[in-house]
Amino acid sequence: MAKQQLRKAETHRALLNASSRAFRSEGFSGVGVDAIAKAAGATSGAFYAHLGSKDGAFHAALELGLNEVIETVPTYQDQHGAGWVEAFARYYLGAAHRKDRACGCAMTAMSPDVARARPETRALYDQQMETIAALIAKGLPGDTDALRLNRAWAFLSVLIGALTTARALSDDQLAETVTSAALPVALAAATGGSLPKG
Repeated sequence: MAKQQLRKAETHRALLNASSRAFRSEGFSGVGVDAIAKAAGATSGAFYAHLGSKDGAFHAALELGLNEVIETVPTYQDQHGAGWVEAFARYYLGAAHRKDRACGCAMTAMSPDVARARPETRALYDQQMETIAALIAKGLPGDTDALRLNRAWAFLSVLIGALTTARALSDDQLAETVTSAALPVALAAATGGSLPKG
């Protein structure tokens, strides 16, 4: 019985991870249930048994991906101290993260599909994104909670928008131009600093 439960848990984890990678790299409409199941080393029947539907898999993968961000932000704040904002922004806009679609941030990879998702998935997104913004706000300068939260949303919006644009570009050099241009804007948005001139 214990072995069966362990095998069931491993299959569930494999299906969830495969769904997460597939939706981040290919988008909701770009991948089917059979492909996800195959990538997980499972059957399509197992996919439905564990995740219910393609929509259910997307919901679970979104939760997994946004929880990764919720865990990552405090780690950056602890490890980098006052320099955490720049460290996080440089990672987020960096070439390695930009090119790793399958394991990249769910905020950028999955947000476009969330806009067309079921109400419960959109509600999950709202809740998780509010949590992420609040975590970021805790590590930002500002005289009031409202100001810090506004800066957090602006910071997130610049990062997500710039990475989305850069990933859509086929010209790698142009993508680098976009992310390089966005970096000082993101930092200014987070800290209330001024943009460099020139």
